[in-house]
Amino acid sequence: GVKASENAAFDTAKVYFKAGHDVLGSTGWEGDYSTMLDLCSDGANACFLTGDFVSMNDLIDEVLSKDIDTKEKYRVSEIKVKSLLTVGKANEAINAALDFRRQLGLPAPQKKPASKFTIIREYIRVKKLLKDKTAENIANLPELDDERYEMGQRMNEHLATSVYLVEPTMYPLIIFQSVTTSLKHGLSPTSSPAFARLGLLLCGPFGKPHEGCEMAKAAELILEKPGMRSAASYTAFITQSYCYHWVSPLQNTMAPLLKGYQVGLEIGDTDRACYCLISRGYHLFYIGRGLDSIQNELEASIQVVTQLKQDIARLRIIILLTTAKKLRGIDVEAGDKILDSMLATAASNRDSFLSAAVNSMKLEVFVFYQEWKEAIELVRKAGNVRQFLTALFTSVRYTFLEALTYLKAAQSSSGWKKRQMKKCAHKAMQLIRGWAKNGNVNVVHCLYILEAELAVLQGKNEKTKQSFNAAIATSSRNGFL
Repeated sequence: GVKASENAAFDTAKVYFKAGHDVLGSTGWEGDYSTMLDLCSDGANACFLTGDFVSMNDLIDEVLSKDIDTKEKYRVSEIKVKSLLTVGKANEAINAALDFRRQLGLPAPQKKPASKFTIIREYIRVKKLLKDKTAENIANLPELDDERYEMGQRMNEHLATSVYLVEPTMYPLIIFQSVTTSLKHGLSPTSSPAFARLGLLLCGPFGKPHEGCEMAKAAELILEKPGMRSAASYTAFITQSYCYHWVSPLQNTMAPLLKGYQVGLEIGDTDRACYCLISRGYHLFYIGRGLDSIQNELEASIQVVTQLKQDIARLRIIILLTTAKKLRGIDVEAGDKILDSMLATAASNRDSFLSAAVNSMKLEVFVFYQEWKEAIELVRKAGNVRQFLTALFTSVRYTFLEALTYLKAAQSSSGWKKRQMKKCAHKAMQLIRGWAKNGNVNVVHCLYILEAELAVLQGKNEKTKQSFNAAIATSSRNGFL
């Protein structure tokens, strides 16, 4: 079974582990305790990776019911958290991960929104630990040799993914805790995504993209150390989806994301492999790949994630696939029903990320078809979408569409309403100007388009023409045409 797992033949491995479990039978725990623990733990993992959640849960419950050391329950506890996240039960995944950290005797934040004061306080503490460390300095830290801390780090890794979806204000606290552990106690495979996630925060909410990309570089250097490959797919997903697009052309993420997907499948990290696949699909959409080509690729991706039983990944791909088809005029009414149903599900489950993801795609359609009334209604009702799409290029794209929508509303309004719409557009444009000033080449053409529309509003025809021409030139230069 172990040999089959090492070769990613998890269906075969599952059969061997079950056979071994059946041979030892109900008395296996008394007669050969160590082997029974391995059969249950490895068997649960093989079941998880092949989508056999019923058998997986039986094996997990069997181990958790035993009066054994907490550390020996780690493997099945981790699989439990991963499986809950895979089927869209992020809140339950958070509870399970926090509970296990507490059982290990490690600190765990309370499951509640974190205040800005708390986030800034913890950030300052991490900054003091980092001092002036370069990416190379971080990658040369000693290795972590404490099993308990390593288990806690792995749980934080899953916690970060879970809270990002449903309680984003907790996200920085989990990241700061993981980075602090690495700086104080040493590096492990979890350190690479931990520093990548710190890069995410610096690039996005903290507005320091060059510092953020230095942390992304540290994450990649850590991967080069022996024994760190297990984090390769996850690190690629974070650095390419959340960090590098702030300072480099978006099209440069295509090859690394594809490689992250392939590596994830090779090492059995199927959920992170699917993350890379999703991110690549969205980036293809944003750089202007033909809609027919995108639809074909997404339909193939749907088959992959369905086979791998990756429910969340499938949902994210369906959002984009539905949008691509609507933009092509295919199954428009059915697409509307799908997206509206997702919004209803997001509201009932308090899934802010899903709601933001759907609204960002609905806005794409409204803008494409110049349905400005529907677009402005969505923008006013959707709230702070950027908060729930932290550092993703989707948040950048949404900000551009938001500003464009407000400018179009101002162009068709008068008096107080015109001034109000123009003010809202200016606020979004200021964000984009700040990103461009910090080196984001992917927003330069967007800014020119917005300046052209602002010139239309002001009646400056020559400025309008110049700005649109500049938008075309920069779009081509940066890979959007």
